[in-house]
Amino acid sequence: MNDDLQKRIQEALANPQNMGELAGADAVGTVGNADCGEMLRLWVKFKEEDGRKIIDRATFQSFGCETAIAVASLATELIRGKTAREALALKTEELAGDLGPLPPMKIHCAQLVEGALRAALEPQKTGLDPAPSAPTAPSLADSFSKSGEPRRIVFLTPEDDTH
Repeated sequence: MNDDLQKRIQEALANPQNMGELAGADAVGTVGNADCGEMLRLWVKFKEEDGRKIIDRATFQSFGCETAIAVASLATELIRGKTAREALALKTEELAGDLGPLPPMKIHCAQLVEGALRAALEPQKTGLDPAPSAPTAPSLADSFSKSGEPRRIVFLTPEDDTH
């Protein structure tokens, strides 16, 4: 990964936006990547504006590398004010926002965010209302703690992050 991209990722991580659960979310999407063990959950809250249902706020939780966290932070800002259809029309590379083009070994990070976005918003296209399950959805930490086995989180340095 080049130094310029690493600098932009560090800038996004220095002040991550919209991190954490969103109480009263209208939709929740969760995805995981079995190849690298990353997981991401995205919460979305809508509001009515000028007769349109638009995204008022989106938040995320991530068990993933720095790039996935940076992309999720930027994407939650990018989709604000868009309809579900407009947000779903965004391409994977657009979700990376100010990070710019990601190297091939980091594209899966943006795909993880896109997958969570689709998981949250595609029920909207079918007319299903995911709201009843949103407030009771377990957090990622809850999901990991249910096995009863102790978990250890190891933070990788940029030199260690090879996926």
